[in-house]
Amino acid sequence: MNAYKKYLDVSPEVSEALKAGKPVVALESTIISHGMPYPKNVETALQVEKIVRENGAVPATIAVIGGRLKAGIGCDEIDYLGKTGLAVTKASRRDLCILAAQKKDGAATVAATMIIAAMAGIKVFATGGIGGVHRGAETTMDISADLEELAKTNVLVVCAGAKSILDLGLTLEYLETRGVPVVGYKTEELPAFYTRSSGFKTDCRMDSPKEIAAAFYAKLAMGLQGGMVAANPIPEEFAMDKEYIDKSIQAALEKMKTLGITGKRTTPFLLDEIQKITGGKSLESNIRLVYNNARLASEIACELSALEN
Repeated sequence: MNAYKKYLDVSPEVSEALKAGKPVVALESTIISHGMPYPKNVETALQVEKIVRENGAVPATIAVIGGRLKAGIGCDEIDYLGKTGLAVTKASRRDLCILAAQKKDGAATVAATMIIAAMAGIKVFATGGIGGVHRGAETTMDISADLEELAKTNVLVVCAGAKSILDLGLTLEYLETRGVPVVGYKTEELPAFYTRSSGFKTDCRMDSPKEIAAAFYAKLAMGLQGGMVAANPIPEEFAMDKEYIDKSIQAALEKMKTLGITGKRTTPFLLDEIQKITGGKSLESNIRLVYNNARLASEIACELSALEN
């Protein structure tokens, strides 16, 4: 028996789906506690789960509750994370052992979600945008643990690229160095979260969920350690004007620097500040791209399940 199982709870629905070889999609919980205001965060999380179900897969929202690593939480727990908000620990790899030992709660980042999903046997994960190399990292060394997790944990991550508050060029370079494939879904260009283009090329373009599933299946079969990024552009009708969002990001970055905000507080602060600057438009775009990613992840999970069975 794997020792980690003493800390892991897989919900009955998710457990039954995995045993039956049905498609399951992992969902993060940081977006609930740190990504959006209440009650919009809870409404969005529940809608994402609904979209996953409508597209043939079983949702597994990932979190740490009372020190238990949870693969699949209920509506009450989602509401609790939404109401508690920033008071919940933003949990990455380094935090999981401490939260488990101290029996505390944590909202799972991309990295933590990948870890818990892999423990449970879930191979596909839908999120908004991955973390990456922060602007100015050549002096701050601020690089998201998400990138290292993608290099070592066998989970396919569907996202709208990396968050556009980051240095996207350096993020791609880092992923290349760590051997992580970055596939553009119906695009040759890395999406930039709020916008469909960034000026940076993906490793390759694939035009169907079946192609992406086949590539990840081959990666697993070859024993090549690590995940894969499926970069899915935000739908055109919900994308923001690039010049406008770039100016908003720059203003938020300058305020963050003035306030001396660093570390894990960086991303929640910037997303909230950009939402305020844009009058809520960035939040709506964020929600819509998450919905879009949930659909694609469900389709990929279904195709991967068919290959494995």
